[in-house]
Amino acid sequence: MAQGRRVERVAALIRREVSELLLSGIKDERVNQGMVSITHVDVAGDLQHCKIFVSVYGSGDAPQQALAGLRSAAPFVKGELSRRLKMRRTPEVVFVLDRGLEQGTTVLSLLNKLEAEREHKGEPGEGGLAFSD
Repeated sequence: MAQGRRVERVAALIRREVSELLLSGIKDERVNQGMVSITHVDVAGDLQHCKIFVSVYGSGDAPQQALAGLRSAAPFVKGELSRRLKMRRTPEVVFVLDRGLEQGTTVLSLLNKLEAEREHKGEPGEGGLAFSD
């Protein structure tokens, strides 16, 4: 049980430090052209590997460009984490594009479209009940 809390604590520390690096430490233009935010950090139980899930606000190829910039900056990020966290062994850092926000937006737009179709057909909308005899 104590091991799980340690992994969670390390994940929170990594999230905080990498967020600070995104603001001021990473100079790659590909990363700085879009809004990049960390959505989740997943650290392995043995603290040897770390997946950092990022969300990129932008259109076109901005998310892929930002992810390429982050992946090229991974050795720098690992070195900074090693220096800042002072762990015996710093986990290998892998950046993964989180599509959760994009998928959520798609689902919301589909629900809005469905509601508009129902209103157009005259069916009851959200919260409306229809009784037939």
